[in-house]
Amino acid sequence: MPRFASRMSRLGVEGAFIVLAKARELERKGKSVIHLEIGEPGYSPPKHVIEATKKAVESGMTKYTPSAGIYELREAIAERVSETRGLDIKPENVVVTTGAKLAIFGALMSFIDPGDEVIIPMPAYPAYESVTNFVGGIVKPVVLKEERGFSPSVEDITAQLTDKTKAIVINTPSNPTGGAYGRRDLEEIVKLAMERDMLVISDEIYEDIVFDGRKHESILSIPGAEEVSIMVSGFSKTWAMTGYRLGYAVGRQEFVDKIAQIQLNTSSCPAHFAQVAAIEAIRGPQDEVHEMLKDYERKRNAIYEEISKIRGFSMVKPAGTFYAFPNTKATGLPSRELADRLLLEAGVALLPGTAFGEAGEGYLRISFAGPMEDIREGMRRIREYVESL
Repeated sequence: MPRFASRMSRLGVEGAFIVLAKARELERKGKSVIHLEIGEPGYSPPKHVIEATKKAVESGMTKYTPSAGIYELREAIAERVSETRGLDIKPENVVVTTGAKLAIFGALMSFIDPGDEVIIPMPAYPAYESVTNFVGGIVKPVVLKEERGFSPSVEDITAQLTDKTKAIVINTPSNPTGGAYGRRDLEEIVKLAMERDMLVISDEIYEDIVFDGRKHESILSIPGAEEVSIMVSGFSKTWAMTGYRLGYAVGRQEFVDKIAQIQLNTSSCPAHFAQVAAIEAIRGPQDEVHEMLKDYERKRNAIYEEISKIRGFSMVKPAGTFYAFPNTKATGLPSRELADRLLLEAGVALLPGTAFGEAGEGYLRISFAGPMEDIREGMRRIREYVESL
């Protein structure tokens, strides 16, 4: 049998899909399982987006497009980013990608040579570490502290800097913690990046899912950031368009052109009809989106209340996203063991904090993107199981 390339041993897998597979197997055997593991909106895309999709397919928009995406969508994204960040972004500063993951992959692939160091505040979405390792980079973790609301301290970041540091990957609001970076945090990160000729990759896919009247702080709103940063976002979370596989990156034209080149050599281009639907998502009515965001806040409040009733659990109230990240250290059980037992014995599928790096030990990630009745039932099962220990 031909041998796999050594780089394949450095490419990880996402814990959510492993847990989902286990849960589906239990369901096939007749077990009732509440799904709180997958970070997928429990909604359909807005009706006008679905209609735009149908019309685009029926009118023949099923062919190749430019690798950077169609100009009309890049223009719509540029307008939205300009309006929300207070900048003048041009379509040439935008690349549309087949999912936000490809934008992250393309950014790291374009900048990181073997041996380059990448700072990743952790716990973090596992793709950042996986792709860094895959391209030969070295991950330098910075532990996000609960007492800081899971936002990084510049001192902790500075302590990890060396002559080999090439980039820092940040995620705000954050999967899995629900923490959001403040403007001061971003200013300090940009200052470091400018002083050290370091790239900042800012994953802002959850930018619209923020609570308590909070305003999303974007890396691009910081003066000088456009020279040293790539902002990544997409359509999966705000408009519940996960299956459309559409993301985008915004940055200097030289930066996004490299990501387009990576895309040309991997997936060629995003689907034409999906891009047309995305224009309608941005420019069409936002009523359904606003209702969805209000519902997420109601669910955030409900899950926070339910977690406060579980002995041995405590939690910082999420500032954004649709994830709860309770501290479970008082139960005395390691995260993975607790998550496994909750699935097998209580019928609740969720993720151990260690699915997001060792800094996640002592925590669980619970998605509240699904129906309220599932959240209530899942929390009831968790509470009764923990009380039985």
